[in-house]
Amino acid sequence: MAGHDIKIRARDLMYQIHTGLQHSVIRPTQPNCLPLDNATLPQKLKEVGYSTHMVGKWHLGFYRRECMPTQRGFDSFFGSLLGSGDYYTHYKCDSPRMCGYDLYENDSAAWEHDNGMYSTQMYTQRVQQILASHNPRKPIFLYIAYQAVHSPLQAPGKYYEHYRSINNINRRRYAAMLACLDEAIHNVTFALKKYGYYNNSVIIYSSDNGGQPTAGGNNWPLRGSKGSYWEGGIRAVGFVHSPLLKNKGSVCKGLIHITDWFPTLITLAEGQIDEDTQLDGYDVWETISEGRRSPRVDILHNIDPIYTKAKNGSWAAGFGIWNTAIQSAIRVNHWKLLTGNPGYSDWVPPQSFSNVGPSRWHNERVSWTAGKTVWLFNITADPYERVDLSSKYPEVVKQLLRRLSQFNKTAVPVRYPPKDPRSNPNFNGGVWGPWFHEDERKKKPNKNKAENKQKQNKTKKKSNRKKGHSIDCLVGG
Repeated sequence: MAGHDIKIRARDLMYQIHTGLQHSVIRPTQPNCLPLDNATLPQKLKEVGYSTHMVGKWHLGFYRRECMPTQRGFDSFFGSLLGSGDYYTHYKCDSPRMCGYDLYENDSAAWEHDNGMYSTQMYTQRVQQILASHNPRKPIFLYIAYQAVHSPLQAPGKYYEHYRSINNINRRRYAAMLACLDEAIHNVTFALKKYGYYNNSVIIYSSDNGGQPTAGGNNWPLRGSKGSYWEGGIRAVGFVHSPLLKNKGSVCKGLIHITDWFPTLITLAEGQIDEDTQLDGYDVWETISEGRRSPRVDILHNIDPIYTKAKNGSWAAGFGIWNTAIQSAIRVNHWKLLTGNPGYSDWVPPQSFSNVGPSRWHNERVSWTAGKTVWLFNITADPYERVDLSSKYPEVVKQLLRRLSQFNKTAVPVRYPPKDPRSNPNFNGGVWGPWFHEDERKKKPNKNKAENKQKQNKTKKKSNRKKGHSIDCLVGG
């Protein structure tokens, strides 16, 4: 059987609080990356014979060679290391005089591809080449992390033709970028069919966060934006497409979190997970494929202990259970609790996209009681987060605060180091890339620690499903 073609972020094994990445994102100049002792999805799939390939945006850190995609389980990598950059030149400036080229072929700068090609189309061409050269009877894991849709807002001219009626220039550019991305997904799907993968493939399309209204995105009727803990910031679009699905054309309304992909896909591929591996995710394949109840009953959206504290937050406001100055959010069944400063909280209706862009005058705003640092919503009944129920159901608030406290006891320290001046691309031939080199006298960590650990003789969890599917994961932005 051919391999599943899957696209999913390589880091999605644990909640952020269990990786140290619970604050913000990894900046280009930070000596930081996904912890090297965290097993990744491609590493686990390689153990059961999958070829693993990544095309697109990495954004999991690169300050040392061991952090690079080819050291974290991918047989090949073609794409960018940073979180954003120019779609044509593939250059990125993090600050004045801190600029560099950011397009890689495995572990080296891909200067030969510096031909001004739009990244969405360039990445699609590489995916087509991988599929054309691989044996469809052998399993393959393909992670395609498209740069779109993400700032800077850029798209080839022809894609603007159908959106001339959109007055707001950011929204028009966003629509053009998305049209190009839609075409890319079509071309990838066509390639899966052309080269003999499709009938035994699983295509997962996923996003990592909500839209940014000031940059063309729109989350209406949900509240908030990218970077916030409101539903508009954390509820993302996704779908699974596969001939292997038992219930096709259905909508899954069960709780599913991105950490669920790790155990779901390893189990689907008949991989092995050590009994002592601490997972935050669940195998949700039967939930997706057959419509069964999701095994998940809660989601820790995040706890960020170093984000700007809410001025009026306190232990007293959290009933002595939790300091409500801390930014956090949790979902338990129908209930969602937020504390601290949840981030940008307006609703931005589509009609607010005038020529000058969203403004506070256009937005719907609610003035909460002064000093408020706790919110409770029944998300099933009120997904738009318009009716705060925290004062009506204090016992539910206490219950969710206790759950937050329980999670927090398992958190590892935040990894958010200061800028390292050695990261400047000017010191690396004008290219963003690894800059940290340990003293040879020091013992270097084993880059294959995670892989070796899983190969030890331990009790394993195994699936009785047939292996050898192709897994294709498509992620935007």
